[in-house]
Amino acid sequence: MKTTSEVVSNGSDPSTGPLSGVTILDLTRVLSGPYCTMLAADMGARVIKIEHPRRGDDTRAWGPPFLEGESSYYLSVNRNKESVALDYTTPDGRAVLDALIARADVLAENFRPGTLDDRGLGYGAVSEKHPGLIYVSISSFGHTGPRREEAGYDAVIQAEGGLMSVTGARDGPAVRLGVAIADIAAGMFAFQGMLLAMIAKGRTGKGQHVDISLLDSCAALLTYQAGRYLATGVSPNRLGNKHAAIAPYNTFATADGVLVLAVGNDDQFQRFCVVAGLPQVGADARFATNTGRVEHIDALELIVNRALATDTAAGWATRLREAGVSCGAVRSVGEALEDPQILARAMVESVVHPTIGPLQVLGVPVKLSETPGAVRTPPPRLGEHTASVLESDLGYAPERIAALAASGAVGVLRT
Repeated sequence: MKTTSEVVSNGSDPSTGPLSGVTILDLTRVLSGPYCTMLAADMGARVIKIEHPRRGDDTRAWGPPFLEGESSYYLSVNRNKESVALDYTTPDGRAVLDALIARADVLAENFRPGTLDDRGLGYGAVSEKHPGLIYVSISSFGHTGPRREEAGYDAVIQAEGGLMSVTGARDGPAVRLGVAIADIAAGMFAFQGMLLAMIAKGRTGKGQHVDISLLDSCAALLTYQAGRYLATGVSPNRLGNKHAAIAPYNTFATADGVLVLAVGNDDQFQRFCVVAGLPQVGADARFATNTGRVEHIDALELIVNRALATDTAAGWATRLREAGVSCGAVRSVGEALEDPQILARAMVESVVHPTIGPLQVLGVPVKLSETPGAVRTPPPRLGEHTASVLESDLGYAPERIAALAASGAVGVLRT
């Protein structure tokens, strides 16, 4: 795969991103929390990722595939961070953690509610000592409500949050989305909450608790599907690739493949009819408005299917796009990531990893003209920055760090 740029790994380079100068102590693992902190790291925040010295982030063991022993899952959401391997259940490890908390602007965690409270690390205890700290919590069900103490994974949340019920073929089983969307959405909302708390702190000088749940995030994604239920009292059904309120909006077979057609308004429909050679359909009163097209969707789709079957997907796509009608092929992940538009937007980049070498990662989707984010450093190896953080941030002498490593309180990467 060709990429548009290669980023030279150099952790000492100062960031020019909008969050430069912000330090985040990252106690999260797996996906929702690491995704949140990666978004912040991309924008210049310093993210110190705390991992257990022996296990590290759970996803370090998730695979295959692995690249030189590193999980591709872990590599996908942990760039631009520093790894400190620390067992804070030990007295010495806890002392290190407390010292790091005192220097942080943000603490992020995604443990089950109550877990950190039992260790004196919950929001109440930590904010009492550090009232300016922004404390970001991500959990399955949130820190309030009757299910607050339950654990849950993305698939369960997609199911119980209603999203799975509207995903899949009309007559088929409910299907989860092909990515962990509840986790990813929670990470996005957590990042949003973190930024909002920073703005509020700029006015008040006080930190606060940002409480994000996967279930809330999944419910928020229901948007117009929730609106349909709230307006009618009737839960929406699965429609496959159809849209409940727009037509034609579906996947259609062509002479050599599948084309997604998304006609968003009446003017686009008329243009589609011209390109498809269907003037009589454009003049048909049943199809003159979107509401009419939705009401007569079965009849309309029979006509569209017959028309699109007469040419290739590429042929239709070329002509329809020239006419301003939205359409596209159903592409594989590889095909999507090799799209010249994706590459032109620097959505695939390369960063130099110490053991893997050039490592391709996704780029930064938020494009800022004056203070852009960047992929600066590769995902860290376990404990790669333990010694440098303890020495430069906390003033620990090498002998003290060696003693902590010998006791198991910290893990230091041996190179």
